[in-house]
Amino acid sequence: MDKYFQANQKLWDAWTGEHEKSPFYDLDGFKSGRESLHSIEIEELGDVQDKTLLHLQCHFGMDTLSWARRGARVTGVDLSPASVNLARSLSLDLNLPAHFVCSDIDMLPGKLTGQFDIVFTSYGVLHWLKDLHRWGQVIAHFLKPCGIFYIVEDHPFMRVFDSDSEKDLKVSNYYFFVEEPVKVELEGSYANDFKGEKHTFYMWDHSLGDVLNALIEAGLRIEFLHEFPLANRAKFPYMAKGEDGWWRLTHEHNMVPLLFSLQARKPE
Repeated sequence: MDKYFQANQKLWDAWTGEHEKSPFYDLDGFKSGRESLHSIEIEELGDVQDKTLLHLQCHFGMDTLSWARRGARVTGVDLSPASVNLARSLSLDLNLPAHFVCSDIDMLPGKLTGQFDIVFTSYGVLHWLKDLHRWGQVIAHFLKPCGIFYIVEDHPFMRVFDSDSEKDLKVSNYYFFVEEPVKVELEGSYANDFKGEKHTFYMWDHSLGDVLNALIEAGLRIEFLHEFPLANRAKFPYMAKGEDGWWRLTHEHNMVPLLFSLQARKPE
């Protein structure tokens, strides 16, 4: 494991403990039946009854188990031992059958066997990965012929703007991939208003073209690409939450895409 992976794994171990108690995740509500999935992925992925589903970068498994509630036979994968342990505990507590694997995505073919009808991943996942070429290969490896890969994720263009700017959208981050990761030092996490222990971690940015080409080069066929002017949490201080639960930029700011979704299929 290189120093970047070790730092990020340590981060997610720490964040798991913080997120388990965070109102942002509302674990008690989830245990009582609250839906953790969002309308975009529910509508676009559709009926998952009796389908096998592999969830990459699943954190502590709330979305994985939500797909299980909808009838899927689920497997979740995360790099954090603490996240995987909590996910397994939730699976038992809620009597929702699920299999969870602790692994870096790059090494997953050596730790998991079988192929799946659906490979799924969502919301804040790609910038933790350095090698999207390998990512695409792993996705293709685990898909059955005619199987679907689906992602809903922060839009790369949105990520070029300074999330701390109090007034206007200000370009401050890379759009195109750079080999050397961005080093971030942060107190707490996105789920607890940045209060708590100070963490150091590393991220890489990837263009939308990088994402598409990684999947195409792995032999998958792109079926759709959608872009949305909304986010699942406030990415900038001047965003407003709508009645539908989605966050949007206010009218005095330029509209930019905040999310994208993509579906690709493995040929028969």
